[in-house]
Amino acid sequence: MVPFSAPGRQVAMNSQDRPDMAPSRERIVLGEVRGAHGLRGEIRVRIAGDSPDHLLAVTGIWLGRRPGDPEARRHVVVEAGLARSGEVRLRLQGFDQRDQVGPLVGLLVTVPAAILPELPEGEFYWYELIGCQVESESGEVVGRVREIWETGAHDVLMVEDEEGVRRLLPTAAELMKGIDLEARRIVVVDLPGLLEPI
Repeated sequence: MVPFSAPGRQVAMNSQDRPDMAPSRERIVLGEVRGAHGLRGEIRVRIAGDSPDHLLAVTGIWLGRRPGDPEARRHVVVEAGLARSGEVRLRLQGFDQRDQVGPLVGLLVTVPAAILPELPEGEFYWYELIGCQVESESGEVVGRVREIWETGAHDVLMVEDEEGVRRLLPTAAELMKGIDLEARRIVVVDLPGLLEPI
């Protein structure tokens, strides 16, 4: 079990924004096509997460309706750059006119999880935490992580049990006792009021 020392990095969009944007083990969502940029067929991508760095560094992307979409198509990225706030512009091989972008609007931009850089110990990508079982120190099963919300000071895990009861758990280091990604398990402190349903 790795001690939790940092809130990690966001690389999957909150599923509250788009339920179909939950992560896939094979490919993870880095953004969504929002429209055309300029007249040369570049696409504007709203980034999913806290940094455009991953999108700016890729040489290939998959575009599909959901992360595990078997009909997703791979595209070669010829050029990437920053657009307006929260967006990246990409020029794809074979796209050189604005009207070619129309059918791509709304598609998810995904990449294989394996291309993401390793994080320091105690940091995790959001997609790695989705689906983990959450337990208290005393062994009480709280539920599974369904969503992660960005709230400012600390990201918040939305945990749901088998009856559909939801709880919100801040990712503050003093509340997280440890994370075992191999066992898909997160342990939180026994603190009165922490595990109250919403």
